[in-house]
Amino acid sequence: MQYPLTEKIGDPDLLVGREEDFRLFQKWLDRIPQRLSKSRVILSRRKSGKTVFIQRIFNQLWSKNGDVIPFFFDVADTPIWYPNLAIDYYSAFASQYISFLERDENLVSKRLSLEEIRQYGQANAINEFVADVDFLYQNQERGQDLMWKMASSAPHRFAAFYKKRFLVIIDEFQNFTKYVYRDEKCSGKPIEALAGSFHSLSESKIAPMLVTGSYVGWLLRIMGKYLEAGRLTYIHFYPYLTEEEGLQAVYKYAQFYQEPITNETAVQINELCMSDPFFISCVVQNEQGNQDLTTSSGVIDRVNYEISDRHSEMSETWNEYLQMTLKRVNDAHAKNILLYLSKHADRYWTHRELKEKLGLPLVLNEIQEKLLILSDADMIERGVADIDFRGLQDGTLNLILRNRYEKEIETYIPNFKQEFENKIKALTNKNNQLQGKLNHLSGKMAEHLLATAFRSKKRFALSDFFQEVIDTTRLNIIEVKERILFQRPDGKGMELDIAAHSSCGRIVVIEVKKTQAKTGLTIIEDFQEKVEIYSKQFPEQKILPAFLSLGGFTEEALQFCKKHGIGTAERIMHY
Repeated sequence: MQYPLTEKIGDPDLLVGREEDFRLFQKWLDRIPQRLSKSRVILSRRKSGKTVFIQRIFNQLWSKNGDVIPFFFDVADTPIWYPNLAIDYYSAFASQYISFLERDENLVSKRLSLEEIRQYGQANAINEFVADVDFLYQNQERGQDLMWKMASSAPHRFAAFYKKRFLVIIDEFQNFTKYVYRDEKCSGKPIEALAGSFHSLSESKIAPMLVTGSYVGWLLRIMGKYLEAGRLTYIHFYPYLTEEEGLQAVYKYAQFYQEPITNETAVQINELCMSDPFFISCVVQNEQGNQDLTTSSGVIDRVNYEISDRHSEMSETWNEYLQMTLKRVNDAHAKNILLYLSKHADRYWTHRELKEKLGLPLVLNEIQEKLLILSDADMIERGVADIDFRGLQDGTLNLILRNRYEKEIETYIPNFKQEFENKIKALTNKNNQLQGKLNHLSGKMAEHLLATAFRSKKRFALSDFFQEVIDTTRLNIIEVKERILFQRPDGKGMELDIAAHSSCGRIVVIEVKKTQAKTGLTIIEDFQEKVEIYSKQFPEQKILPAFLSLGGFTEEALQFCKKHGIGTAERIMHY
């Protein structure tokens, strides 16, 4: 797969999980060629992973080179002059369309100028490019609305004329209403009604839209005001991964940032971070102090820092979000309501119940007004009844709110370290449960579990993990690599799952097969070929091969392994 659009997550391998989300969206994408897919809007708070999700959809469609042509546009939160937006939007569309036609991934990040687009249109008999560029030039002085109408309609027009299908992906759609100005100096009021230019385009079945917004209430107001209800399907994007996916994220981030962990502390990190990938990444990348993520105390210190210190990446990110969403309501009573609902988010509450529970010196209408403002600011959610409200089911946000407002409202500072210690103690006391989790997860993450065990144990004999091992001398592991890519002499790409280097000059190379089917002779022979070719890259070092097959081995495969000194295992013996 190619990645012409640079993803915000960094290395593409850092995107883990979201399997169910991708599966459901794939059905929607597959129906676009038949004009059966309705435009969608993804609603979720910041740092929930929605941007990298839609960027991955773009890269998948671009790489597939199939019937759907992707177009991605990020609406920046910086002021821009109206004509410049039109040119920027059209240049992005034209450049990405040309990149798709020419299979030139560089044109996704390097936008063509209007003149270059015009020249391409002339050279390739795409007269619409020529006419559109001429139109933009002609109306640059007095036809701002005409410029934008032409630019914003380009995907739909090209789809209709050339009998193609486009997917229009717009990130942070709500910014159209706040940062675009008619005045060249970007003074005066922004053009809030600009969102309405997509009123009819959002109904396109030949160029459907996929838009996102980080400020849910703001985006919903825009949709309700400028895009009639029902034109876009609302998709609520949950910011948390499943427990298994969260643990996989812990291993991935630890591997990429070369941060030592153990399999036990990996589970602890995931537990305290609630499988929130952004929270996990902050904890793993945290460089404050010398907290060691191979110990429970180090895990607690790092997690506590991210929640409690105003200068942590987590706190600063959330502070920006809270400043944006809470600026309309910043009094002690509103904070009291917000804090209480966040701490008791297991049920809905009415304004009458909150008045009695909190002893609020407000009339019911005043409490209802504050509840509506908090709901509008995405801090709480409304129930079916107009008077029902509850705190968000968002554990990370609730921790941040408690840290910010608990001292102010309830006159004491929350002791998060003690709370985290209690959580880990509960995990430790249920050692069988922890071991059961690791056993259960080995099917999906055997490579990470085994590699992490090698790193954390460091000194061991290979026979501790594998049977039929010829060399039983203790190793002193100094480096463990996962997913090692190399080439055969004829250029064919090959890959090993794990390579662990010992200070004595030996290298343990391991293949992992996670399916329940037994590993047969052919697969072992292929592994032996990899071992022989890989060993030629390290002629002065001794290679110790081993194969982990969770589904077991056929008798032929076992005999081959024994003959060639390949250690075998059907489960991870030590975590």
